[in-house]
Amino acid sequence: MSSRPKKRSLTLKGHRTSVSLEDDFWSAFQEIAAQRRQAVNALAAEIDEQRGNQMGLASALRLYILRHYRERAGK
Repeated sequence: MSSRPKKRSLTLKGHRTSVSLEDDFWSAFQEIAAQRRQAVNALAAEIDEQRGNQMGLASALRLYILRHYRERAGK
């Protein structure tokens, strides 16, 4: 398990950006996108649209991932 975040490149609405995510979060994010039959960039764009200005994109992605797995666990 990697505890240090790594820069990950994304394209949101035609613009390149990057987020710093740990390997486990990135893998989970890719898994969720695959389950939804959606590209990683498309899912990230959805989350980006909903996050508002009070939170960074990496934090929004982590919280999305956490909520996803909590809902699957019935919590």
